[in-house]
Amino acid sequence: MNCTTKNSCTIQVRVQPNAKRSGWLGMWNNTHYKIALQAPAIDGKANTALIQFLAKETGLPKNAFTILHGINNRSKIIQINGLDKLEPPTEPRK
Repeated sequence: MNCTTKNSCTIQVRVQPNAKRSGWLGMWNNTHYKIALQAPAIDGKANTALIQFLAKETGLPKNAFTILHGINNRSKIIQINGLDKLEPPTEPRK
């Protein structure tokens, strides 16, 4: 994660489209978060699913995420805005 301001950071992700279910798969090459997506990599469906997945996981609105690089690639750089609005979790994730 690379933070440029107090409320904006970028992350690198590696997407695996056409998965059985969407979810975190860990790290890829120790540089990218690997994320499985059920959506196919056709007509931007995987990109849309990625933004929806990240919004759901973080609690931020979908418009807080922008794909800066990698629209047509599995490796992507995502800008996240509005991090100052994030609430710390009250209980551990399951």
